[in-house]
Amino acid sequence: MNNAVVIKGTTYGFSVYVDEQAEFATICELVKEKFKESAKFFGAAKMAISFEGKRLSDEEQRELLNIIAANSEVQIVCVIEKNGETEELHRRSLEDCIQEQQLQALDSSNGQFYKGNLRSGQVLETETSIIIVGDVNQGATVTSKGNIIVLGALLGNVYAGAGGNENAFVLALELDPVQIRIADTIARAPDKVGKALWKREKEKTKEPKIAFRSGGNIFIEPVSRTVLNDIKL
Repeated sequence: MNNAVVIKGTTYGFSVYVDEQAEFATICELVKEKFKESAKFFGAAKMAISFEGKRLSDEEQRELLNIIAANSEVQIVCVIEKNGETEELHRRSLEDCIQEQQLQALDSSNGQFYKGNLRSGQVLETETSIIIVGDVNQGATVTSKGNIIVLGALLGNVYAGAGGNENAFVLALELDPVQIRIADTIARAPDKVGKALWKREKEKTKEPKIAFRSGGNIFIEPVSRTVLNDIKL
């Protein structure tokens, strides 16, 4: 019955094939044995995992995950259903799970840095000023009670000074958001009529820019020593 459990690894995770006829107690023993034997080989990598073959309940899957954790240093980030090319599925799921954990970690650790790109549908919220090393793509949203600095392209929605701080600012290497909000003031990208001309002008002068609130309006200016000296922190 040693072949009742077969583990196949990809760059991003594991596929655990379970024989349909195997008893669960046997499955547990084999998973324990195989991961214990391969612990040094697997190391402490973060991996996705999928169970295939015998249908396992959520409780059975949790028990197997506990066995894996107790007998190896592998960190199982997420469990996925196999419905496509295994390695590509593991890669996408692993990236999504790790990024979700990073987003959640910001709130719990009061962090001020986030590394990675935010994709459409993702929301990043923080109580402090935040520096994002990556892009904020269209459909993504960043909300901060302080300032927001994007070392990349800001193309989504951004809300600085969410706690009412009118002196908050937004700075990005490429500042092209759908919407900027600072405290209670909102600015949006041009409508379709003015979009083409505005885009051409923007491409001519692609440079780091800063958005700040003054006199009830939001202004966007190229980053310069003069502008930075006028910013109130």
